[in-house]
Amino acid sequence: MDSVVATLAIIGDRWTLLILREAFFGVRRFGEMQRNLGVSRTVLSARLKRLTAGGLFERIAYRQDPVWYEYRLTPKGLDLWPAVVALLQWGDRHLQTAAPPLRLRHLTCGTAIGAQLVCASCGDQLRPNDTRPERT
Repeated sequence: MDSVVATLAIIGDRWTLLILREAFFGVRRFGEMQRNLGVSRTVLSARLKRLTAGGLFERIAYRQDPVWYEYRLTPKGLDLWPAVVALLQWGDRHLQTAAPPLRLRHLTCGTAIGAQLVCASCGDQLRPNDTRPERT
C-alpha cells in the first residue's frame, strides 16, 4: 500500500484533522474538543479511539471516580505538525473564509512562522521540481 493511502486511512477525514489541530493548539480534554469543534460525542469518541489505536495519541487519566481522560499527542502524532501547518497556510492563501487568517508565532523571537520544506543537507528550500521520488 502506498504511504499516502495508508496515512489517509488514519487521518484522512475532516474531523480527524481538526482534532489534531486542536491538540497542536494545546487542547487535551474531550469536552473542550467537542465544544471547540461542534462535533458529536459519538464521532469524536470514534476518532479519538482510532487515533489512540494508531499511536498518534495516548490516553491518560487525569481524574479518578469517575475516571476522566485527556488525550496527548505522542511523538508519532507530533510528527504531523508540519503537515497540519502546511494545510492551515494553504487554506489561508487559497480559500476565502469569513475568519481572518490564523498566524502562528515563534515564541522565542515573535516572528510569524511558515511551513517550508528544506534540504536537510544544504538548507535550500525545496519545490516539487527539485526532487525525485525513489524507493529505498
